[in-house]
Amino acid sequence: MSEQQQLRGGMVGVGMIFDETYRPFFETAAREGLYDRRFGLIDVQLAAIGSRTGSRAEAYRSSAPEEMRNFVSVVGTSAVDEMLSNENLDFVCVATPDDRHFEISKKVLEAGKHLLIEKPSVLRLDQLDELIKLSREKNVLAKVVYHKLLDPDHKKLRTLVVDDVLQHVNNGYCTLLEPKLISGSQFSEWITGRNPGTYVAVHYIKLIDYTFGGKLKTVQATGQRGLVRSADSDTWDSVQMRLIYEYADGREAAFDLHTSWVTPDNFPGYVEQEVQFRFDNGVWNGHSRKRGVELTVEGRTPIEMKQSINNHYNGSFMEPWGERSQRGYGIEVIERFVREVANVELGGPEENRNERLKAMQSLAYNDVDADRQVVCAVQALEAILHSAANGEPDGVARVNDERGGLVLYLPGKAEPEILYKPRV
Repeated sequence: MSEQQQLRGGMVGVGMIFDETYRPFFETAAREGLYDRRFGLIDVQLAAIGSRTGSRAEAYRSSAPEEMRNFVSVVGTSAVDEMLSNENLDFVCVATPDDRHFEISKKVLEAGKHLLIEKPSVLRLDQLDELIKLSREKNVLAKVVYHKLLDPDHKKLRTLVVDDVLQHVNNGYCTLLEPKLISGSQFSEWITGRNPGTYVAVHYIKLIDYTFGGKLKTVQATGQRGLVRSADSDTWDSVQMRLIYEYADGREAAFDLHTSWVTPDNFPGYVEQEVQFRFDNGVWNGHSRKRGVELTVEGRTPIEMKQSINNHYNGSFMEPWGERSQRGYGIEVIERFVREVANVELGGPEENRNERLKAMQSLAYNDVDADRQVVCAVQALEAILHSAANGEPDGVARVNDERGGLVLYLPGKAEPEILYKPRV
């Protein structure tokens, strides 16, 4: 680390999520610094951006605040290698399409840099094993962005569960429906062969996994095709999952997750998000479009602007004291990661670094080591949908049964496919 109180960050991927969350974090941190009694006031810099063409990075440079324009832009297939070799970085954020996460993240950890990955961390358990191993060998953090855990409503849900006010979840339903703009425009370059479940169901898998605990037992899934690509393709419009968890008392709970990226673009909200959980002694209902704000602007809503506004995830505001800001839990989760890095590197004497590192790695809300059941569900989903696209529907994945850690059973096949042999 430099003698100055400074952290230098790298960014891989400059798409929508960069503009919505990483950009406002880095801009605020550059303007105001980051303060904590454990490490004092530090300067956080966006030092380098890696991307395929560099066009978005340069577009951002031209519009960025003056103090943000000195980042290095590296482009092409070797951009990550060049960034890691030539730039003095403390951490790297990876916000690329999900099927590119693993190779980039592996390089970041091999270079000994702290890592923050957009969800899902990776698509297979063996990949997760490798990232966990590397992060421990290199003594760095490897974290995943699960911003919905920081949603005030979800934090309140977990508080009620932890305090035993809501007792023993029995079943639940979660839905997250994205507009056609996502699959037809913003993500159209990488969406072939992909599905909305992997892309967004992970938010709710993690919410269920982290909030209620338990052991994942079974994954089922189906879906629909024909809008984004042809009906016989391996690209999915909508996906429905069912997860079965077992708890310490032997009881089970079932959770149904519905996702899509084909909602009409004139839908009144940016996304349709709803959760319902039923407990022994109560019910929790949450709906992101019904938090109380409705907006109509002639000629602008609901296409250019939306009638239902989520001011909690990411909002631009004119503060009462006259300052413009952009904040929300989507930005807060990135700040939390950088605070964790700062605590490890700047939070005390060097001889105590390993203690601070272990404390930050023990945070189950975002550490890769706590991501096993989420990645297990993602791998199962991908395998079930792949089989369905190849004429073998109705697969069921079992977790930690007698044949292996993750096993796919298909109707009409005598022998299952072992997707992951060790116990999950």
